[in-house]
Amino acid sequence: MQYKRIKNTLVIFGILLMMASCVPKSLILINKNENKSVPERFNNAQDSINTAKTIWKEYFTDPNLLGLIDTALRNNQELNITLQEIEIAKNEIGFRKGEYKPFVTLGGGVGIEKVSRYTSQGAADAATEIKDGIATPEILPNTYFGAFASWELDIWHKLRNAQKVAATNYLASIEGKNFLVTNIVGEIANSYYELMALDNQLDIIKKNIVVLTNALSIIRQEKDAAKVTELAVRRFEAEVYKTQSLQYDIQQKITVAENRINFLVGRFPQHIQRNSERFNELMPNMVYTGTPAQLLENRPDIRQAELKLQAAKLDITVARASFYPSLRLGAALGFRSYNPLFLANLPASLMSSLAGDLVGPLINKNAIIARYKSANAKQIQAVYDYEKTILNAYIEVANQLSNIDNLGKNYEMKNNQVQALTESTAISLKLFKSARADYMEVLLTQRDVLESRMELIETRMKQMNVLVNTYRALGGGWN
Repeated sequence: MQYKRIKNTLVIFGILLMMASCVPKSLILINKNENKSVPERFNNAQDSINTAKTIWKEYFTDPNLLGLIDTALRNNQELNITLQEIEIAKNEIGFRKGEYKPFVTLGGGVGIEKVSRYTSQGAADAATEIKDGIATPEILPNTYFGAFASWELDIWHKLRNAQKVAATNYLASIEGKNFLVTNIVGEIANSYYELMALDNQLDIIKKNIVVLTNALSIIRQEKDAAKVTELAVRRFEAEVYKTQSLQYDIQQKITVAENRINFLVGRFPQHIQRNSERFNELMPNMVYTGTPAQLLENRPDIRQAELKLQAAKLDITVARASFYPSLRLGAALGFRSYNPLFLANLPASLMSSLAGDLVGPLINKNAIIARYKSANAKQIQAVYDYEKTILNAYIEVANQLSNIDNLGKNYEMKNNQVQALTESTAISLKLFKSARADYMEVLLTQRDVLESRMELIETRMKQMNVLVNTYRALGGGWN
């Protein structure tokens, strides 16, 4: 009868607590759904093959470049830091998983206590004989040893959902690492092609210095023959000095490019092995874009944003569960005595307990209300971030595809310009020697041919860079 009365009391108490702990109607927030729609194709392209599926060891063919990338994926400090962040996220899963399982501890302690004789406990102790007419001591030591357990029953799956959030964030951190790998591969490849281009520009400058020096010698001979003035000699000398200064500028750029690669590779400055003589022979590869929908699968940053969105949605359920009451169980089993020698006296020294607490928020819910609102705002924020990531990915690919076409036409025009100016160099010198052209025409022609050759090399570098950037934009490089 007594048990039934206690049970009914607990049921009524639980119902009242549930009613008091419900989420206020004013806080029933509506989740925002993400928009995953993308155009059917890129710039009317209908490729069924996707270059992003090609692994980087097959996409790049230069053995020196492959060696740099392989070393970077082992030694890059930023990548190794990210790997430790993944390990931290993995450990968070274990931490969250342990929260919804029972906690059991084993321990003991020693203490001393004096209870006033004018209290109910003190009066009872004074009237109690513990053994053979010996009254309970006024100053009572306390020794105990046993096992203690506590367990929060995950009624509303708050703790399990928190573990799912940790697991989702762990997967998102892996995708973040994959996106970092993609960027590292792309940065090394771009810097490597830039280095090869700078080597070729330096070679062009050195050859141009020789040509200008020879032209200066001719101008001086013409000046000795009184065909030109000292002004022509000085102008050509200035052009030689200007070209020589470009040489040192390019040499500094080479040093910076080499050290950028060394930093990505995770080592101190050293020479970057390369074969720059074949740079002009490099031909842009054919790029197959596939469909825009494949970006959702291939781009690590999109998958990372999607996983973060899933975690944000789960966070709302965790925050909502905080409004509901929680049930905690506690238990203890062990030995307790005022004298350690009596601990072995069973069952007199045996102690045990079992208790349950049903607790829920009633007044001052400001903290959990704020957390619930923040979780909802973060979920909406994650939706916008996911949609932005998809939009950015599509635009990156569209821009690179347009760049491939325009750079191809640009290189063709630049090449024609270089050929025309190279032929005009010899013509201008012949006309100058026959007094049919002045020294300024020779000087300007030499300057134009140098600039056009430098621009041609730079255009070839941009062509190689756009292939790298397109590969990266499609989601290649991490697999």
